[in-house]
Amino acid sequence: MQQERVRGHQLGLCVLCGLPAAGKTRTAQALSSSLRKCKGWSCILLSYDDLIPLEAFGETEISHWRSYRHELLLYLEHFLQALIKGRHYVPSSNRSETMWKSFASCLMEQGLISAGTEDSAPCQYLIDFIPLRPIYFILDDNFYYRSMRYEVYQLARQYSLGFCQLFLDSQIEVCLERNSQRKEPLPEETIFAMAQKLECPNPKKYTWEQNSLILKSAEFSFEDNLQVFNLLSSALENPVKPMEENAEEKEMDRAICASNVLHQADQALRRTVSETMQKAKAKGLTPSEMKILSEELNKQKVEFLEKLKQKTNKENQFYVENSPFNITFVFSQETDDIVKKYLNKH
Repeated sequence: MQQERVRGHQLGLCVLCGLPAAGKTRTAQALSSSLRKCKGWSCILLSYDDLIPLEAFGETEISHWRSYRHELLLYLEHFLQALIKGRHYVPSSNRSETMWKSFASCLMEQGLISAGTEDSAPCQYLIDFIPLRPIYFILDDNFYYRSMRYEVYQLARQYSLGFCQLFLDSQIEVCLERNSQRKEPLPEETIFAMAQKLECPNPKKYTWEQNSLILKSAEFSFEDNLQVFNLLSSALENPVKPMEENAEEKEMDRAICASNVLHQADQALRRTVSETMQKAKAKGLTPSEMKILSEELNKQKVEFLEKLKQKTNKENQFYVENSPFNITFVFSQETDDIVKKYLNKH
């Protein structure tokens, strides 16, 4: 059994989601304190705002920010593997130093790992914990897309961990007011955009979201709300089964796969546009012509990606048969006429 593999430990992943300034960090800290005091559990807080480098939040491309999120989950999975197998923790060789140091420091500050001894291997960490004590990892982030939360569920399913979701349902006006009082507030349009995209847990439609609780953050109190403790306890006692699948989960798997390949295609097409612009500049196009050409090529790219998206919604195997290389080739053919129109003038 999985629990025997973790040497008596019960491990759980709790996704804490909601709009920026909904009170997630305060709630996470209160939850951690209450669980330690009332249950004797060990709680590890993973605040994405603290762990992901600041430059990621300034990126105009959401794909860059998403890559940091994926990297963080890989670090967590790598640690879980060491914990489950009872080994020392050696970081992955494929890592970015800034984010890795933040993650390792987070675990050390919360007493989960310590620096290795002189006899241990370089960069090796010792895993410190009290035997038989349940451990909950609380992931504090917006998680406004369901697919973001589903990636955490997949991790729990892979290692038979407990999984649950706490959704802080706070009015956008409250979030905007709290955000304005922060030292480094987010742009209001960012919060409005997230509010429009926010996908609340829906256990009736998605069975994997059955261990979810929606909390009114303004009214929430850990002192008298046993629902939270019951949810976390139930998730630990009923870990996700590794092979548990249904139609909704398969659909989520397919959507995430398609999203990843669409991202790859988008990056490949961006490179093609950039290379085409460089060649056009070398041919002596004027700045005004370069600007118009850039607008036309980017419009063509957007339309091309939309066609791919619609096609993959109908044909699940489309991206298996069409690599980004082939997609780039097809796109280049479609844009040839646009480029030739300007080059023929010169």
